[in-house]
Amino acid sequence: MTMNMDYTLDVLVRLLDTPSPTGFTERAVALLDTELRALGVTPTRTRKGALTWEVPGTAGGHVTFSGHVDTLGAMIKEIKPSGRLRLWGLGGYDWATVEGEDVRVHTQAGRELTGTVVNVRQSTHVHGAALRDLKREAAVMEVRLDEQVFSAADVLALSAAVGDFVSFDARPRVTPAGYVKARHLDNKAAVAVFLAVTRDLLAQPAPVTAAFHITTYEEVGHGAATGIPPHTDELIAVDMAAVGDGQTSSEHHVTLCVADGGGPYDHALGNRLRTAATGAGLELRVDIYPYYASDGTAAWRAGGDYPVALIGPGVDASHAYERTHTDALQATGALMLAHLHATRLA
Repeated sequence: MTMNMDYTLDVLVRLLDTPSPTGFTERAVALLDTELRALGVTPTRTRKGALTWEVPGTAGGHVTFSGHVDTLGAMIKEIKPSGRLRLWGLGGYDWATVEGEDVRVHTQAGRELTGTVVNVRQSTHVHGAALRDLKREAAVMEVRLDEQVFSAADVLALSAAVGDFVSFDARPRVTPAGYVKARHLDNKAAVAVFLAVTRDLLAQPAPVTAAFHITTYEEVGHGAATGIPPHTDELIAVDMAAVGDGQTSSEHHVTLCVADGGGPYDHALGNRLRTAATGAGLELRVDIYPYYASDGTAAWRAGGDYPVALIGPGVDASHAYERTHTDALQATGALMLAHLHATRLA
């Protein structure tokens, strides 16, 4: 079956436009819940906030795919006397990658305030070489609110406070050439693919039951530590494949990650995915990411007793303003479906 790309991109763009920094994911989870119910699927939620659903198979066995809807983001760490906001980062990113980015501050009162991430020496006409030499780190980055604020009291009067979540605008774009550009393709690209794959499985069930588990704390390392269905026979984490120098991953292909910062993944399951890719006529890239760990690693470290593999679409400029191609999204869905239809676990 061929995954419907119009549907995939529609879900993806709407999901990207829905703020969901780690710890503040309810809107994105609610969007997925609504979308699934429109497909005739009733998902369940864990007490931790994750979302899970299943599509029954025709025989036996149980394959779980794990992805995450939480993204990089921040919280207000300090309201400065100037009315600027100091941030506490959520997730592993370099501060230079968010400089100049538009943000939304989500206040406890329900109000959203817009602003921009700047550094304390942002004007080259004022600071000259000191701007170029400035090391980008939390201590020198701040949010300039789009409000008439000149003191901490002015900010507090807007209902903003320490601990409020701050989301970075995703700015999603789909180009005529099929590229998808946005923040937070990690890992909303995979989640959108999950819904498209679910549609295909509803029309043509696989022999095995497919479960989909959407976590909400992956970016801080413990997303899939709980909530994986207990009857899981094998777990396949689906996340971005990092593109860059020294890597085989590509924006136009699906990748099998055989090892990352958490160690190697299951060799036999990886080989079954290679076989499925070959049978489906897919060019599967194989890669290793030294500065990376997935929900699969979190599930294993929490005691998960099942083989784990990691696949995903190639994403350029990971944890910055990212880009992938519809080729990679299509290939990722095709590999998932090929594996499910080829697998016999009963």
